[in-house]
Amino acid sequence: MDNNNLFFLYKQNLVESIIQYLSEIKSIELRQAMDIYYQSELADEIEKGKYGIENMDYKYLVQDLIENEPQLFCKSIND
Repeated sequence: MDNNNLFFLYKQNLVESIIQYLSEIKSIELRQAMDIYYQSELADEIEKGKYGIENMDYKYLVQDLIENEPQLFCKSIND
């Protein structure tokens, strides 16, 4: 397995962990957590590898998402 494949799998596992943890701590369905995540700046930053953010712990990233993108949670509640 080459480095590109390993990095892809690592990011995929990170995203899965973020969505799962977000669902748990906000007591929302996985589908809703997935929608929130994929609408976030965090998702874009991880996908593009900005700032090395993909190397941070998923729990920290979820807390950061909640604190810095609260509009995503208001929107999901009203939908």
